[in-house]
This record gives sequence, C-alpha cells and structure tokens, in this order.
Amino acid sequence: MPRGDKSAYTDKQKRQAAHIESSERKESRSQEDAERIAWATVNKQDGGGKQSGSGRKDAKH
Repeated sequence: MPRGDKSAYTDKQKRQAAHIESSERKESRSQEDAERIAWATVNKQDGGGKQSGSGRKDAKH
C-alpha cells in the first residue's frame, strides 16, 4: 500500500518519526505498523506538515 508524500514535513518532524519508528520496531512491531504509528504520532503532536507561524491555528482552541 503506497504511503503519502512526506515532503510537506519539516526535517525535525521526519527525525521524530524515524525515532518513533525505530522504537516501535524494537517492540517487535512490523515495519508497516511502526511507520503508521510514527507518522500518526507526529501528526497528533504537530497537526501534520509544515505550517506558518503567523496565521497558524492555535491547537488549544
């Protein structure tokens, strides 16, 4: 199953996803599940992709 384009993510988000993915692999998860969990976590934390600072929606509201 093809995965979405990750070019909209910052380098920091990509590093975070890679770290989460490696942690999930250590917990004996499949490559596919580890990748899915990693990107879902990054999206949950940051709202996904690059976002500008000025008009950025506040996640608290």
